Amino acid sequence: MSAQTRKLRLLVTGLNGVVGRALRPALETRYELSALSRSGVDGLPASRVFRADIAEIDSLGPAFDGVDVVLNLAADGGAGSPVGMNAPWESMLRNNIVGAYNVLEVARRAGVKRVILASSGATVNGYELEEPYKRLVSADPNVVLPTSWKMVDEFAEPKPVSLYGVTKLFGEDLGRYYALTTPLSVINLRISSCGPVDRAGPGRAQANWASYRDLRQLTIKCIEAPPEIKFDVFWATSDNARLFRDNAHAKAVLGYAPQDGVR
Repeated sequence: MSAQTRKLRLLVTGLNGVVGRALRPALETRYELSALSRSGVDGLPASRVFRADIAEIDSLGPAFDGVDVVLNLAADGGAGSPVGMNAPWESMLRNNIVGAYNVLEVARRAGVKRVILASSGATVNGYELEEPYKRLVSADPNVVLPTSWKMVDEFAEPKPVSLYGVTKLFGEDLGRYYALTTPLSVINLRISSCGPVDRAGPGRAQANWASYRDLRQLTIKCIEAPPEIKFDVFWATSDNARLFRDNAHAKAVLGYAPQDGVR
């Protein structure tokens, strides 16, 4: 098979997590998928499963050899953590900050073309403490919804209200640094409400839900985006009636066309 027709080689860190499990069916049929994790991954050829800790840079090199694109989902905090965004600082430091640096640096050394960093809605959760967004995320069935509101796009002021959100903002800026100073293309994907069940629950998810189908579509569009996209940030959200995390930028730049949404 020639270089022009071979499958793109995709390395995913954190494939066993909530988002990784949601994405895997689409990724493993489309790409030559390999995985890096501490515990290993079932169902892939042994030659494409790498056991390593992303906080230990010297152990990562073999997983990146020959890879075209890296999708970094490994992190602590958020939906995959037993304590959510209150994960211990020491763990978030290792996984979300040191780990993000290590992934980008080893990718640069290996000649990887693009790294996609899983960011989070936690970068702007402070908006939900303010009106009108407070009502949009309310679980009260009797809440009176606003008739209109200003969208929060990828370039709005960050408003983290957790250290987890701060670590994700660090990752976004680190990605910008690598995009500006190295050949790497870096895309930050701000993943909204995506849980172990592909359904929007009450409250915040009514505004912030990202269906598995929409998340798969957008992730593939990020992976296959033209090389001219050297750096960007995109909201991964479905077209929910209460939506305020603005996915218009992903639609305009990548042709993202959500198929789902809470009505």
